[in-house]
Amino acid sequence: MFNNYKFNTYVMRVFVYLFLVILLVITIVPIWLLIINATRSTEQIQQGISILPSTHLIDNYKLLLSKGLDLIRGFSNSMFVAVASTVVTVYFSLLTAYGLVVYEFKGKRLFSNFIIVLVMIPMQFSIIGFYQYMSRLGLTDNYASLILPLISNAGAVFFGKQYLESMVIQDLIDAARIDGASELSIFHKIMMPLAIPGAATMGIFAFVASWNNFFNAFILISSIEKYTLPMLVGTLRGDVYRTEYGAIYLGLAFTIVPIIIIYAIFSRYIVSGIAMGAIKE
Repeated sequence: MFNNYKFNTYVMRVFVYLFLVILLVITIVPIWLLIINATRSTEQIQQGISILPSTHLIDNYKLLLSKGLDLIRGFSNSMFVAVASTVVTVYFSLLTAYGLVVYEFKGKRLFSNFIIVLVMIPMQFSIIGFYQYMSRLGLTDNYASLILPLISNAGAVFFGKQYLESMVIQDLIDAARIDGASELSIFHKIMMPLAIPGAATMGIFAFVASWNNFFNAFILISSIEKYTLPMLVGTLRGDVYRTEYGAIYLGLAFTIVPIIIIYAIFSRYIVSGIAMGAIKE
C-alpha cells in the first residue's frame, strides 16, 4: 500500500512538472521569437520563423532613428511615469489598506465591498468622465494625469488589505502606541518594514501595468515629446513602417526589457507576497 502511494505521488509529481514545463515554453517562446525577430531584416522575417539571431539589429535601430522615433526619450518618459506611479500606488494603497485593517469605524464593511466593486469595473467605462475631470483640472497632456489618480488604486488597496490582514500584529501596534508612537510612525517604522514582500509584489504589478499603459496615455497625452515608449511603438502602425517588421519587433523588444529586469530582481517576493496575502487567521 505504501509503495502504491509512493508511486502515485511520483506520477502526480511528473505530471505537475510536465505541465509547468509546458507553461514555461508557452511563456518563453513568444518573447524569444520577439527578440530574435528584432535582429532580423524584413525579408528574413517574411521567409519564416527562426530560433537563431541574425545580424540586422543595428540596421533596424538606425531605421527607427531615421523615422524620427526618439526611443531614448520615450524610454525615459516611460521610466519616469512607471517609477512615480509605482511609488504612489504602493505607498498610498498600503496606507489605505492599513487603515481598513487596523481601525474600526462605521461603514467599514461597506467601504471594503465598494473597493471590490471598483476592482471589477474596467477603466474604459469611465474614461470619458475621467478625461473631462482631468481637463477641468488642467492636467491633460501632463504626466500628473497618469500618476496622481493611482493614489486611489482599488486593485492595489484590495491586495494590500488581503496581505496586511495576514501579518498585522495588533499587540505590536498597541505596544507602540503605549510607547508614544504616532499612527504614521507606526505605519512607517513597523508596518512598512514588515510588509516589504507584499509591497514588492504590489510594486511589480504596478510597474508593469504603468509601463504597458497605452490606453490612458494615448487619451491624455498629446505632445509627441511626452510620448511614452508604448505610444512611440504604436506609431509604427503607419503606412511608412507597415512592411518594416524588423524595426517593429525591435521597438516592441525595447518595451519588454525593463519588465524582464524588474521581474528578475524582485520575482522572489512574488510567491511569498501572494502566499502571505492568501493566508487568513
